[in-house]
Amino acid sequence: MHTIDRLSADAFSDSVDDLADLLAHTVEGGASLGFLSPFDHASAVTWWHAQAPAVAGGDLAVWACRGTARIDATISLALVRKPNGRHRAEIVKLMVRRDARGQGLARALLATAEQAAIDAGVTLLLLDTEAGSPAEHLYLADGWTRYGIVPGYAADPGGALQDCSFFYKRLGA
Repeated sequence: MHTIDRLSADAFSDSVDDLADLLAHTVEGGASLGFLSPFDHASAVTWWHAQAPAVAGGDLAVWACRGTARIDATISLALVRKPNGRHRAEIVKLMVRRDARGQGLARALLATAEQAAIDAGVTLLLLDTEAGSPAEHLYLADGWTRYGIVPGYAADPGGALQDCSFFYKRLGA
């Protein structure tokens, strides 16, 4: 059984170590999340701590999906504060532990973030992911629209350049 909770600034601070375990585990598994191997727990802690001001300021919403002993998955929603972009937000850092996949956690987290975006007045969501990845298949199956693929856009954890698919989803229509 899993629970999904949006992390307040205090809960986020208390969860950084668990989020770092998840991030390091996911990068070690080859997920293209913006980091290169080797990527250790300490580096993941540093990265998550750097997100704390955005969480406290409300620009970044982070959800933790907890199993019985740990955080098994997470998703974040980055709100746009520019006056011409207040209607859009970006889904970032959707991660699921390899041994927790296939349980619908990613879909549940996406639905949670989408509802929070609607509640915040967001009508357009954006995201990007490695082309051909399981995540890309998830987004296509979940009603996201791919609007382009950029060759060699980002390096995977091993440093090899990978194509990246860019997606959008209209909300509340």
